[in-house]
Amino acid sequence: MFKKIVLLSFYTLCFSLPLQSGAGEWNSKDLLGPFSSWGISPDAEIPSINLLAAWKKFQKKKDIVVAVIDTGVDNTHPFISSNMYTIEGKTSLDNYGIDFTKKRSSRTKPEDKHGHGTHIAGIIKSVFPDVKLLVLKYLDPHASEDDNLKASIEALRYAVDHNVDIINYSGGGPAPDENERKILKEAERKGILVIAAAGNEQNDLDNKKKGFYPASYGFSNIVTVTAHDQTIQVLSSSNYGKNGVDIAAPGARIRSSLPGGRSGYLTGTSQATAFVTGVAALIKAEFPKFDYGQIKKIIRESAIKVPALADKCSSGGRLSAKNALEVATTRDADNVRQVAQIKP
Repeated sequence: MFKKIVLLSFYTLCFSLPLQSGAGEWNSKDLLGPFSSWGISPDAEIPSINLLAAWKKFQKKKDIVVAVIDTGVDNTHPFISSNMYTIEGKTSLDNYGIDFTKKRSSRTKPEDKHGHGTHIAGIIKSVFPDVKLLVLKYLDPHASEDDNLKASIEALRYAVDHNVDIINYSGGGPAPDENERKILKEAERKGILVIAAAGNEQNDLDNKKKGFYPASYGFSNIVTVTAHDQTIQVLSSSNYGKNGVDIAAPGARIRSSLPGGRSGYLTGTSQATAFVTGVAALIKAEFPKFDYGQIKKIIRESAIKVPALADKCSSGGRLSAKNALEVATTRDADNVRQVAQIKP
């Protein structure tokens, strides 16, 4: 299985650095910077994920570590440099993740020579500015399919062994792999949520012959994401599935960070996946006792229903950060009431 990453649109922009607010002080200015997109814009309420309303209600209770399994990252990028997280040692210019495409002696600098990983990291950060990003590089465009597969499995194993909160996997391939399946099954057992891209092959994932993995393994801890545009239509390039896909999120011409301190646009289910990861991290940060099943259910049930998405994903709708935090708050209050009713 070759982990394909499909980049459907790309160009760079000139920029000036945005002002960054502290945790709990984020506002509309943070949603309109040069590394932000229509997916979070307060001026695009209908197609966006309604993030500003979610931020107004959000109260962080716990740091959340998201493993970004991708092409690495530009750790000097002004938008995401403060979000780097490492398991071993302090974060530095020489220690900001793991590069599984290299020999062990030089693995702590997962440089992004591709751009995709930096873009995904920027989207996640734009949704949850306080997120901790564990960068795990697996894809080398110049490596063989077998080497990329081996590196992806090692990256997954590292994330699972170190009990990250969430894994963002904006990649995949058309064939399952037994070693990958076992690691993700272990992630399910350990309670680790995996947000996976549905893929960009225009396929119906309900057709078992057209699966995309790891999104199509069907494990209870995997949230599979397709992409919609600003008119709330699934992208013509995106995989979909009334049963095999959970939710749709913004994925057309998404602006985010790129290597070299730049910003630019990419398109695909990869970008949509990062938005869902950001919302899942927000939920987990405020409600740390929620398990992956509860968070997955909240994301699905809080989706804004859209007729055009009814046959494209099981939730029949698009991602809403506002709705997700509201549903999570209600669920948390219900749990408190249930506990209060228990008499000794």
